[in-house]
Amino acid sequence: MKRLSTSKALFIGAAFVAALSTSTARAADLLEKVKSDKVFTVATEARFAPFEFVEDGKIVGYSADIMAEVMKALPNVTLKRLDLPWQGILPGLAAGRFDYVVTSVTVTPERMKAYHLSAPIADATMAILKRKGDTAITKPEDIAGKAVGSQAGSAQLAALETFAGKLKDGGKPAVTVSTYTDFSEAYADLGAGRIQAVVNSLPNLLEAARQRPDAFEVVLPTFGPKTYFAWAGRNDADSAALNALIDEEQIRLNKSGKLAELQKKWFGAPMELPEALPAAE
Repeated sequence: MKRLSTSKALFIGAAFVAALSTSTARAADLLEKVKSDKVFTVATEARFAPFEFVEDGKIVGYSADIMAEVMKALPNVTLKRLDLPWQGILPGLAAGRFDYVVTSVTVTPERMKAYHLSAPIADATMAILKRKGDTAITKPEDIAGKAVGSQAGSAQLAALETFAGKLKDGGKPAVTVSTYTDFSEAYADLGAGRIQAVVNSLPNLLEAARQRPDAFEVVLPTFGPKTYFAWAGRNDADSAALNALIDEEQIRLNKSGKLAELQKKWFGAPMELPEALPAAE
């Protein structure tokens, strides 16, 4: 058996390593894996009407309709949606338990640094829900001294705590904050009089008031900075192609007017959305 010259052996070894690296890179590309497996596994919290909720045993809503359009770019791929509690969704994404998050992720600077957040899908500016006819709350500042609920681990809870801190700094009593696993529990406590208000994003509160106009009403104006909802992917090289595909599809739907059409269907009116999220500070 002939021995290879040192230079030739090095050349072949380098070629083998390069081929192996290319193979590994290809195998690690999430979009190619989704196409190869013919399954796209996403996580959602189907308790956030009208964005995503369960009806007749199926996950439906605004996000479901958007995803049906996006999936046209992935022919022959089956969408598998996991209905999970919100508190486990972003940690589950980071741990690689599913491919992507198709639920209403409120955009924050911290999340923009930790994950790839998609093009915006809806307005997420914060607002307050109160019981119908409660004259003690006519503007956001009136929650001072009252019991207010929001979802544990959510951006809405963080916004409530920040806003409550400012009210306290202004010499008013602190807000008593109650946290819940999901917003349906908070709405139930509001209806029963155990809390006086709920902080959530405006579109969700408008839906809660529309569902129970005899029980709830939204307090306007909104408070805090303009905020958006997005979806989320892992912020790594393996996920880059999949993230880009979904962004491109969302931007296409925004430009074509399809997003506005779906917003009219689920919210009663269209929303003005930028094509891309503002840069994180």
